[in-house]
Amino acid sequence: MLNSLYKKCLELAAHKSSKFFLGLVSFIESSFFPIPPDVMIIPMVFSRKKEFFKIFLIATIFSVLGGIFGYYIGSFFFDFATQIISLYGYEEKMIKIKNDLSEGAGFFAWLGILFLAGFTPLPYKVFTIASGLVGFNLFVFIIVSIISRGLRFFIISYLSYKFGHLFTKFMESHGSRWFTMIGVVLVFIFAVVIYVFKHTS
Repeated sequence: MLNSLYKKCLELAAHKSSKFFLGLVSFIESSFFPIPPDVMIIPMVFSRKKEFFKIFLIATIFSVLGGIFGYYIGSFFFDFATQIISLYGYEEKMIKIKNDLSEGAGFFAWLGILFLAGFTPLPYKVFTIASGLVGFNLFVFIIVSIISRGLRFFIISYLSYKFGHLFTKFMESHGSRWFTMIGVVLVFIFAVVIYVFKHTS
């Protein structure tokens, strides 16, 4: 099934209404759809190099909107939300995080996890829904989503524009590891900045 969905997304990338379908896939991927927008972004940039920035914007805007939709699924549809989270094996972790947040702990930890979910191969949809489920601050959620999703899709769009099929080969071999390492480094830098700020103010 996943393979057929993957192929369908590749077909949609070549469709005359590909921008519409990119927006749609970006939206639903943030709440339940298993195929990431990257699958469409790369071939779309190949065929429309001058529009790489527009493609990046479409993916980012609709992914964040989809994330907000996922947040509200978590907030108002508990049973459906927990089913999606359980599907990815995160149910027990969500219970622990919810308890930590209710006790006033874990805010910055969740902030880092949410960023990594938006930037790395972690299932972003699980964490959009879980953010609503645990009652994470919506404004902060939106800001982190814009930064993480925007950074990810800009890198993919720009490097596809700049390096073409060389970037595709790199992504196939090392993409997941590369994005994970960069994400962890960025979260580490953020954690150091927060630590220094707390101990100097």
